[in-house]
Amino acid sequence: MSGQHDSPLTPEQIAAVKDEDIDFSDIPELGEEFWEQAELVEPDRTDQITMRVKRSVLAYFKAHGKGYQTRMNRVLESYVRHRTGNPPSVG
Repeated sequence: MSGQHDSPLTPEQIAAVKDEDIDFSDIPELGEEFWEQAELVEPDRTDQITMRVKRSVLAYFKAHGKGYQTRMNRVLESYVRHRTGNPPSVG
């Protein structure tokens, strides 16, 4: 598939690609050493809450479209990481 497209594929184009048409030749196999050292990392789950937010703040995040709650959570998470010195969580 390499070099066939001048621009990134759309999700629909990606879904239409058959598994047998994907070139995996540049991806090395994962050996036993990889699996022996692999760790299970549980994702950081979310909790549903009710929270009061200023209308102007909510309007700002909603103005950027779908996913505004996720964006709001990322801002809050970034603040907490900055204050606590913790690295970003996985998941």
